[in-house]
Amino acid sequence: MTLLQNKTHPLVWPIMATALVLSWSSGFVGIRYACENADVMLVLFWRTLMSGLILLPFALLIGPRIGAHSLIQQMMFGVAMMFLYLGGFALAIGQRVPTGLVALISDLVPLAIAALSRPVLGHRLSGRQWIGMALGATGVLIVSLDSLTLGTAPAWAYLLTVASMVVLALATVVQKRMGMINMPIHQSLCIQCLTAAIPFAVCAGWNGGLMPPLDTRYEFGIAWLVLFSTFFCYSTYYASLRLYPAAQVSSVIYLSPPVTMLWGWSMFGEPLSEAMFLGLAVTLFGVWPPHRGARHRRTGAGLGSVEQTIG
Repeated sequence: MTLLQNKTHPLVWPIMATALVLSWSSGFVGIRYACENADVMLVLFWRTLMSGLILLPFALLIGPRIGAHSLIQQMMFGVAMMFLYLGGFALAIGQRVPTGLVALISDLVPLAIAALSRPVLGHRLSGRQWIGMALGATGVLIVSLDSLTLGTAPAWAYLLTVASMVVLALATVVQKRMGMINMPIHQSLCIQCLTAAIPFAVCAGWNGGLMPPLDTRYEFGIAWLVLFSTFFCYSTYYASLRLYPAAQVSSVIYLSPPVTMLWGWSMFGEPLSEAMFLGLAVTLFGVWPPHRGARHRRTGAGLGSVEQTIG
């Protein structure tokens, strides 16, 4: 918890949480368009490359000078939070791990962040917050139940999905612990995107080359991934981490499966299920009340309780 957090308006968190869950789940739309005639690694390469190149002049001209130490740290986070996280899940799907199982594991990031917050950040979750986390995970399971199968992928591919989820969780709490979350967002995001583009280029080249298909759907998909799923999503994620505990920020990711289904229904006419609405209700019940109570406790603490900002 930070001093800045205590000064925020009560409506800031609901607005940021809504923006985060909408943008976090939006990647489905861009991938759906861009991957129709292209390998997923090629899509991820052009997504990160274009994002980094667009941000590069702003990163060089606006903001403090980037030292070598900070540059190396952000490059490491780029490998972890983009290449290993996104690429790990893409590779697992390529190895025939069922998409529903991959989605379920990826959406358990909040639980992993909550577990890591105490030893890494010193943030202790209350019993009420742990119950909320458990309800959120239950809601995700209900939404994913219809699409869950074990598949016939090699054992290492299943382990890869879990490892990819843990990498994002660990990178999030370590980045907050080291204070690297406080670098201007356009600078950190530029470095991370350009760094991740290099291994994605190697993977895409191995799979068939770096030339993208020249069609409207692919171009729309890349534009969507760059503007909405990268710029808006990562900016909202990092800005939220500056104001609120990592476990609180990550908890809204539990809402991404039902919201993703709403994207599919609204843009592609995909059917909605009763399980989706039940899972959404359970997740909302689990995610919202614990943080509402936490905000009330902070408000009642008074001005005498000033806590040190991490980093």
